[in-house]
Amino acid sequence: METIALVYAHPYPRRSIACRALVDSAATLDGVEVRSLYNLYPDFEIDVAAERAVLERAGLVVLMHPIYWYSVPGMLKHYFDVVLTKGWAYGEGGGALAGKDCLWVSTTGGNDDAYTPEGRHHHVFAHFTPPVEQTARYCGMHWLDPFIVHGSHEIGAQALAASAAALKQRLADWRAKR
Repeated sequence: METIALVYAHPYPRRSIACRALVDSAATLDGVEVRSLYNLYPDFEIDVAAERAVLERAGLVVLMHPIYWYSVPGMLKHYFDVVLTKGWAYGEGGGALAGKDCLWVSTTGGNDDAYTPEGRHHHVFAHFTPPVEQTARYCGMHWLDPFIVHGSHEIGAQALAASAAALKQRLADWRAKR
């Protein structure tokens, strides 16, 4: 059975509500390996060999984090910089991730209305997708439709539980197709 590598980057994992519900739900599936980057590497000294070994075992790489300033948190950017290097993830001699699936799972503080041309962010959410999508594609991964939970600061417990169950089902469905 191919594993699912869930790379989780929340700067305050103990204070997280929405991301925690999602990661906890996903972690109940067999074969999901959660890598909580801020817990594992509070000093930002990422064990590159260990992280690459996790990615190499996986058929699906899940990148999960809250949106920070329209992008990924600093630790995930650092992870990209030191783990996904030329000669391993891309370029001559690279290709370790080629053919793997990539699912982006993220939470936003703003609700759906905030991500419209008239909303406070002045753009639809899809405008913030390219850096993460291109990172996955540049490494040869298959980009899956993202799983985004908007309004994480105001989402109710029932809606959050439904989102967590939907993510778990999405991962189970991916596994069932293997």
